[in-house]
Amino acid sequence: MRIYRRILLASTLAASLFAGATVHASQLEQIKKKGELVVGILGTDEPNSFIDPKTREYIGYEVDLAKEVAAKMGVKPVFKQVAVAARIPELQQGRIDMLAASLTHNKEREAQIDFSLTHLLTGSKVMVKKSSNITDVKQLAGKKALTVKGGTQGPNLLRAVPNAEIVTFETSQQAFQALQQGKGQAYLNDEVALLSAVSKLGPAGANYTILPQNLSVEPLAFGIKKGEKEVKASIDATLRALEKSGEAEKIFMKWYGPNSRIKFPKRYFKIESDKVDH
Repeated sequence: MRIYRRILLASTLAASLFAGATVHASQLEQIKKKGELVVGILGTDEPNSFIDPKTREYIGYEVDLAKEVAAKMGVKPVFKQVAVAARIPELQQGRIDMLAASLTHNKEREAQIDFSLTHLLTGSKVMVKKSSNITDVKQLAGKKALTVKGGTQGPNLLRAVPNAEIVTFETSQQAFQALQQGKGQAYLNDEVALLSAVSKLGPAGANYTILPQNLSVEPLAFGIKKGEKEVKASIDATLRALEKSGEAEKIFMKWYGPNSRIKFPKRYFKIESDKVDH
């Protein structure tokens, strides 16, 4: 009977170890096995990820970079639209393999997920109507500032103006529309998103101004499930190769350069680090 129990115990232990190995199999292997990389994107954040009105397909700066990542893995990219506030939970729960969703890399989020190399540096700023006569961030004390739910912009403003009132919306478009409708005195977003929003207004864009103060520096990166070192290594290797070949510069200039809607004169950063200060 003792021998039987030992055999049974050994079999159970072996089965448990095998099951554990299966559960903790490399995510990169799983991605390659299914033949697709599921990428979480906002899909509403031009020029990072948005819908082409002609083809109805997702396009943009982060979309192009994600396609390069998938190609390097030997799989096809599958883009899944996610809300700002749902980005990290969707990744943690395994519904997506990688976040390419205008995601700011900061120390607080490092406790939840891992990050790729920074692929874009921008700044968090404030837009107001010129008619408001607001010229400085400090003038937002006691006033309503509109932004997207789950973003870093609201907390950034509160560090500078603790008694500002933050009002959040599901999408940045809704927040900007609320500013246009007079439901608040300021709209908060990354500088590139603010420039894109104004450019879409045509001549009416002259009625808005972006305050000069930076609320923060925003290093954007791809989000990776915690502990998936092989996935991170693959993504980072692709980004480094794009930087070295000059392709990263070309992709940036396509979406952000002088001939784009954003019209940045040049790229002020390189894709080379995954370190952040705060």
